[in-house]
Amino acid sequence: MLGIAVGSAAAAPVTACTQALLEALGWRFVDAPVSTPVIHGGPVCTRATLQQAQRAGDLRVQLPQAWTAAQRAAFMTDLLDDPATLCAYTFKLGQATRRATTQLQDNPGYRFSALQLGWIGFGARGAQAQGWQRFRSFGRGYQPAGANSAALQHFYDGRVRSECGVGRQVAQLATQRELYGDAAFDAEFSPGEVSIGTFLTLHDTDSILLGRHAGTFLADGKAVKTAQLGRQAFVGAPGFIEHVFDKRYLDDINNQAENFVVVDVSDAAAQALRTHGGFAHYDAINRRIWALAQRMPGPGPRRFERLLVERDPVWRNGLPPEQRPLLAELDALLDDPFYQGFVIYVHPRGIRPVGYHIARLLDRNPRTPFAFELGLHNLHTTLFRRWIDARLRQCDSPPAASPQHNN
Repeated sequence: MLGIAVGSAAAAPVTACTQALLEALGWRFVDAPVSTPVIHGGPVCTRATLQQAQRAGDLRVQLPQAWTAAQRAAFMTDLLDDPATLCAYTFKLGQATRRATTQLQDNPGYRFSALQLGWIGFGARGAQAQGWQRFRSFGRGYQPAGANSAALQHFYDGRVRSECGVGRQVAQLATQRELYGDAAFDAEFSPGEVSIGTFLTLHDTDSILLGRHAGTFLADGKAVKTAQLGRQAFVGAPGFIEHVFDKRYLDDINNQAENFVVVDVSDAAAQALRTHGGFAHYDAINRRIWALAQRMPGPGPRRFERLLVERDPVWRNGLPPEQRPLLAELDALLDDPFYQGFVIYVHPRGIRPVGYHIARLLDRNPRTPFAFELGLHNLHTTLFRRWIDARLRQCDSPPAASPQHNN
């Protein structure tokens, strides 16, 4: 009896913290006259919101009334690894991604720098004045000089330049800041873990994105696995839109690729991706779009953007008659839910659906089609577990002792 009592006492705070975290993620628990737990996780990643998931009956557990605290603690710990828990976490991740990318998009001082000018530029004030210190030359590597959150804040409201690869890194790191809150973000991550720079540079740092502290990666370049999980599994994930043909077919080297972070995926876009098994189908559609555009020569630096995104009536009415059937086919292809409902953040273009980018690249690099790729990421592995562990430590930490007074 003594052993059981000690085990129950030790399990009690663990159970309380773990259950509180699971409930914050959306799980609901009831005690019931059952001998084993009844778990209904549900297809959480396919839902639009946590509220919709709960209304559909997802994230419910019936626990045996007769269970001891130790049994409850073991169950709660195991439930952290349930796929539905990960999907519930993606709702919080999505909210953090949208907050981060919206603030980056809304900062007119955060601009694009051509590759030959260096990857990152902090202007006349310099890096130190904006919270960063250099560890590689030519703008290839920086880490926070002070608080992580203060350094990232300068990308929200300071004057900074970078190309879109760094823009993607900043969006990923800012998402973690929004997820944790400033105090926890500063406490949980070292400056080296918040490094930014060229992708090759990050591999030689403690970067949580691509460096020594990144841990376990999910490799799903053509989104085959992610498409099967559902819309929320995409949110926050990094990726890129890359030229298909050799570099000699590029006319605008600064638009040879567009690095992105997924911001939102509509239900229709998610269903289309699931039906077609990921990105490969849309790479083929991109090739068809490019081939049709090749048959529509004409003047104007933003011609296809005006025709296909803005659908400018003056430009459309001015097309030669023989090009109008081609335009109708392009419209039909780009009206696919994926092109309209798969929404990404690309620096400095902001938050837009992928269809915009495909049309824009027809203008920038008309001699090559483009393809979609998800980048390596650890959002659902290492970063998920670090957030879980951080939340549990915060809950389990004893409150600060009250000052004692001698009477």
